[in-house]
Amino acid sequence: MDNRTNLDDYLAGLGISGADETEAPPPAPEVAAGPVPALTPADEDPRAVLERFLTGLAARIDPGLSVSVREGEGALEVEVAGENAARLAGRDGRTLGAIEVLAYTVLAKQAGRTDLRVRVDVGGFRKRQADTLTRLAERLAVQVAKSGEPHELQPMPAADRRVLHIALKEHPDVTTESVGEGSARRLIIKPRSYGA
Repeated sequence: MDNRTNLDDYLAGLGISGADETEAPPPAPEVAAGPVPALTPADEDPRAVLERFLTGLAARIDPGLSVSVREGEGALEVEVAGENAARLAGRDGRTLGAIEVLAYTVLAKQAGRTDLRVRVDVGGFRKRQADTLTRLAERLAVQVAKSGEPHELQPMPAADRRVLHIALKEHPDVTTESVGEGSARRLIIKPRSYGA
């Protein structure tokens, strides 16, 4: 079975694919008989929408994956677990990032919620990545404090920059700043007294 084609069909059925708009959508999956009340986006629980979408997505990728969704601070946090869950992160977390974009899009479309962020972790990937970035921030802070010169990092996603900002927020010797636009946005660590 070609999971990619099935996933494309699934996403097209949700109205979030790049499929030709003139094509008829795939037939809806059969559901149990009985009246189903029509839901407007405001009626749907964002957590239920997200869990339903990601459970369906995970089942198509690997039936052994399980999904749990909990409410965090200003975000819905998702943990995907299973024997092969870590593979779902992809290279440098790119697949995980794409899943987050899809999940946010579904949440916005089906639950009408654009104010909630979606954070997805698989097999503890995000936690390990945050720990690695925090250690990097601490090493660079020492280097910047000793040299007195700012250090500019390579462009990185907003979530990674946020981890670095938070890690150094209370640091007595350095401060952080994001510069640039779009995918070229990067973080600069500089001494607190720099340019003052």
